[in-house]
Amino acid sequence: MNPSRTTRLAKVLALTSSIALLAAGCSSGESKDAVRPASAENPVTLAVTTFGTQGLDPLYKKYEQENPGVTIEATNIDTGGNALTDWKTKQAAGAGLPDVQAVEEGWLGQVMTVSDSFTDLNEYGAGEISGDWVDWKVKQATDANGRTIGYGTDIGPMGLCFNSKLFKDAGLPSDRDKVAELFGGDDATWEDFFSVGEDYVKKSGKAFYDQSGFVWNAMVNQLDEGYYKTDGTLNIDSNTELRQRWDQLSAAASKGLSSGQTQWDWGKGQAFVDGSFAVMPCPGWMLGNVKGQVEGAGGDAKDGWDFADVFPGGPANWGGAFLTVPSTSKHPAEAAKLAQYLTSATSQATSFEEAGAFPSNLEAQKSKAVTGENELTKFFNGAPIGEILGHRAEGVKAQFKGAEDSVIQEQVFGPATIAIDQGTDGEAAWNSALSTLQELDIK
Repeated sequence: MNPSRTTRLAKVLALTSSIALLAAGCSSGESKDAVRPASAENPVTLAVTTFGTQGLDPLYKKYEQENPGVTIEATNIDTGGNALTDWKTKQAAGAGLPDVQAVEEGWLGQVMTVSDSFTDLNEYGAGEISGDWVDWKVKQATDANGRTIGYGTDIGPMGLCFNSKLFKDAGLPSDRDKVAELFGGDDATWEDFFSVGEDYVKKSGKAFYDQSGFVWNAMVNQLDEGYYKTDGTLNIDSNTELRQRWDQLSAAASKGLSSGQTQWDWGKGQAFVDGSFAVMPCPGWMLGNVKGQVEGAGGDAKDGWDFADVFPGGPANWGGAFLTVPSTSKHPAEAAKLAQYLTSATSQATSFEEAGAFPSNLEAQKSKAVTGENELTKFFNGAPIGEILGHRAEGVKAQFKGAEDSVIQEQVFGPATIAIDQGTDGEAAWNSALSTLQELDIK
């Protein structure tokens, strides 16, 4: 490491040691061994915590092979919500955080309130490569002081997963291009979506989509301003667009369009193969989940799942993540190097092949690994997934996420969407959500 970087690193460590939140867990400085690059003579172990299906696993072993002396200890938490709980617990304790921490877009707002407790990746060249990612992804992870605390992994442009066999059995178009036209193509609206759903329920006698929670999440993320205004104030009770969409969703649930599945369970995947529902909103990362659920239930591509280049209401983004380096890391330079590697064009292309995690890296978006055939395209009956997601990403705008955005989604409207699926009146469920919001004293 050159002297100027060593000097900057010392300043960063001196600053972070004064932060009260992390006082118990910060070291007074780094040892010379930690500052020296990892090698066979100077081995370094890096702990990495991720969540869900991010497609990073194959990259760890490759990185170890290419970087003698580095050992990666990877922990993957099942869902983003559980990963948030894990991070908050360790952040509050000021101890136990990994060297590289994956952060979900939905709780990035909480992370940014303590951005000083993360390493400024500009100290390790982030500013020099910021053009590698879509610009709004970089802006999301840059705080008011210009500190960039995360490298972008995936983004979540949305299309519609649908079961071509179930559509055909109901007398609806089953070809993906015609399905896109059925929903309205580039002019698709939520009115179109629910209208097709009512027709499907009438013809098949079965539910249309898996559960209201995922549909609601997509509807909220699509708005210019969701649960928060861009100035950081709450935007729920007086948000007429939000309420209008809630009324649409609750009306659809009352007509039997929702299958009322348990989120992230689906009867251990059985609902994907037994005809319980025929369509669901799918960001790129969800495609790997669908494939895994079908195969876990003993199914395969023959079960008929496909992917259409259409989404009600236009472009929308759901999810995506960042790789950060908590200031408690004893090896920030090595951790930053690993985070940069895992979010490079080549690595993001690999993650897409593994899990459908659509790259935020611009070069990766155009790679053959993304636009060509892979295991996901084979599972989804030859759908050109990379091309579809690239098209769905056009026009996506990053919605401002407030500090408690994920809490509102899961603890306020999560129970409310379950309630309408179980028959509760939409008005009553909305009022219950507002009451919960007050009880949690979210501001």
